[in-house]
Amino acid sequence: MTARNIGSLALIGLMAACQSTGGLPAKDASPFAPTGAVRGEDAVDGLIVGHRLMAVGEYELALKAYYRAAGVHGLNVDTLSAIGSANLRLGRLGQAERALRRAIDEDETFVPAWNNLGVVLMETGQVSEASRVFQTAFALDSGRSDSIRENLRLSLAILEKPTYDAPDDSEFTLVRRGHGRYLLLTKN
Repeated sequence: MTARNIGSLALIGLMAACQSTGGLPAKDASPFAPTGAVRGEDAVDGLIVGHRLMAVGEYELALKAYYRAAGVHGLNVDTLSAIGSANLRLGRLGQAERALRRAIDEDETFVPAWNNLGVVLMETGQVSEASRVFQTAFALDSGRSDSIRENLRLSLAILEKPTYDAPDDSEFTLVRRGHGRYLLLTKN
């Protein structure tokens, strides 16, 4: 290295040393999470945490956050609906249905609970009740939500064109007719 390179490096080093580092940390500051109970302004609402976790697909963690929120806020329409929604995403349809029905009992005008209950009912094959539930959600929402409108449309379409498979009363018998040849006979 030449003297010029060494001088340039030294100058860069001195300039970097003069940069502000943001100051010293507070006396009790720690890079670790606080221990003990966090209260007041430092606490984050479990419903908010749960909603954020639902948005990123962490449904089990969201459910735990909703249970913690229920411990703080009680089992109100918000916590019950959130618990039902998380259970729906986890495929726990029976638990989801119970939580959503309880949410509706708490507040009969809470649209998300009605819509999610309709989704649960569709998943469990209760199409006619799901259609009625979607109609209620659509009316309470005044038709503003595209997802509720689509859910209602799909449930009504299924109701109008039910699939019907004729019962199979026939008994079939397979009769061998030689090497590799079979005949299917029905008894009527």
